[in-house]
Amino acid sequence: MRLDAAFFHRDCLEAAPDLVGKILVHRLPDGTELRERIAETEAYRGTDDEACHAHKGRTPRNSILWRESGVIYVYLCYGMHALLNVITGEPEQPQGVLLRAGEIHNGPGKLTKALQIDKSLNGGSFTAGETLWIEDDGFRCKLKTAPRVGIDYAGEPWKSKPWRWIMEQE
Repeated sequence: MRLDAAFFHRDCLEAAPDLVGKILVHRLPDGTELRERIAETEAYRGTDDEACHAHKGRTPRNSILWRESGVIYVYLCYGMHALLNVITGEPEQPQGVLLRAGEIHNGPGKLTKALQIDKSLNGGSFTAGETLWIEDDGFRCKLKTAPRVGIDYAGEPWKSKPWRWIMEQE
């Protein structure tokens, strides 16, 4: 079953752990579907969160964060790695969840590369589109939390917040 708008219309701290274990699906133009179970997420929560792109205000790059929940936010990291996020919560209250790893691909850039996800999907919809969506097949797993990765620039307390959720291997 595809996740609907109501799933994403929640605070990122609620949606992020619930996304772990779901299946990310990318339908290519030829109809091929690339799929991978989400194994790790990170939450980024608004203008107060110094690790969130919204922290320094709205820009052309991050304006998608202010849109409705379920919107796809893809940005380039280091100018070469497409990172995939989903907007959560209320419009005009910027927040989102980074899909940080899959069960097979252990990094956000590796995940998007394997599923052929790029910036052309930026601004699309996880709930209304026919190209990229997330499914719930009923799989449930144990989770552990950890600090987010690669955000030392944000300083404390932001770099130490346990806003990363990781699927525990059985």
